Amino acid sequence: MDFSCKYSKKCGACQLLNMTYEKQLSFKMAKEIKLLGRFGKVEEIIGMDDPLFYRNKAQYAFGTFRGKTVAGVYQSSTHRIVDIDSCLLTDKKADEIFTVVKKLLKSFKLKPYDENTGTGFLRHLLVKTGFRSGETMVVLVTASREFPKKRSFINALLKNCPYITTIVQNVNSKYTSMILGAESEVLYGDGKITEELCGLKFRISPKAFYQINPVQTEILYGKALEFADFNGTEEIIDAYCGTGTIGLLASNKVKHVTGVEINKDAVKDAKENAKLNNIQNINFIAADAGKFMTESALNNQKIDAVIMDPARAGADIPFLSSLVKLSPEKVVYISCNPETLARDLRYLVKNGYKVKKIQPVDMFPHTEHIECVVLLLSVNK
Repeated sequence: MDFSCKYSKKCGACQLLNMTYEKQLSFKMAKEIKLLGRFGKVEEIIGMDDPLFYRNKAQYAFGTFRGKTVAGVYQSSTHRIVDIDSCLLTDKKADEIFTVVKKLLKSFKLKPYDENTGTGFLRHLLVKTGFRSGETMVVLVTASREFPKKRSFINALLKNCPYITTIVQNVNSKYTSMILGAESEVLYGDGKITEELCGLKFRISPKAFYQINPVQTEILYGKALEFADFNGTEEIIDAYCGTGTIGLLASNKVKHVTGVEINKDAVKDAKENAKLNNIQNINFIAADAGKFMTESALNNQKIDAVIMDPARAGADIPFLSSLVKLSPEKVVYISCNPETLARDLRYLVKNGYKVKKIQPVDMFPHTEHIECVVLLLSVNK
């Protein structure tokens, strides 16, 4: 399979693109064993049959350089825009929409945002695609509410890309590295898309987190639930729950689920997802996971299992210490960073837990990132 990319040296996002896919998996497996092997056997990493065009979310930046429009992706670890036409990792629909938007900007005489002068119109383009549903969301991130010839622009975009389900204008007027601003207006459709995962339906909004690789997500979450081996009587916490995916998938295997997530937009989507799937034995709380766990521990709440899926920084000490005090029989840790995973496992192993299973999953082919699910059991139960 040809993994060559003419932008790879400038972009830098695909650090392993010079390796065959088999070598990439071996490289990642060796890293997992080095970091996690001390805790137990690391199962063979689960790769993809087709490790291209797997991303269901694409983000494109727009700017100016020496008076000319540049549009593409940020160079790895910088704020410099690399001019591109396509990407080997993103869904092909996203690249097609990106190409059309660039042409429409020119034909409608709309300029990209210039960070140096604070002038211009378009800052970013965000595209989210439902691989199973086929639904597609387009988010145009603009520097101000003003959108010249808005209706004509939207009609032209839909004419060129009739598969688009919804279009949203997001306003970000601040000098920031954040892509999305606080204000949004739905220009077409209802502002969300629906996707299917492991037999359930999920509504996805512009700001809410949803796993990037839908094919591997089903494998990852399937392993997490397999490891948990619930019997239907458990009270569980889904920490860092996002739009509620793993908690909702676990709901028919346990007595009750409490999902905790600091992103209020994600919690709103999670509640909608529960209604959409007619799931009633779950509730979602908008709160910092660490603080919520601390309060639960102080109240001596009985929890049988915790599923945790933190960001790359991993869990903090207040969260981990509260987890230890709650003392659930099972902890299922889903990680996207083996370094912080190893750090957190050291803490948990020192404080009454034993690692029973470790399963890496290649969620991000051609990059150095690795996803992993770990089962821990309390040694006191």
